[in-house]
Amino acid sequence: MKILIINSGSSSIKYQLMVMPENEVICSGMIDRIGLEISNIAFKTASDSL
Repeated sequence: MKILIINSGSSSIKYQLMVMPENEVICSGMIDRIGLEISNIAFKTASDSL
């Protein structure tokens, strides 16, 4: 089973996609400084395919 975890704040969103029950992280990322002129987006994956 795949589970998407989302944590949203006032100016950021963080997420992580996991495979359960193995607790394996497939991908994760974040967007911060939402609503400002310059924002940041970062993500990483466990492999080249999702």
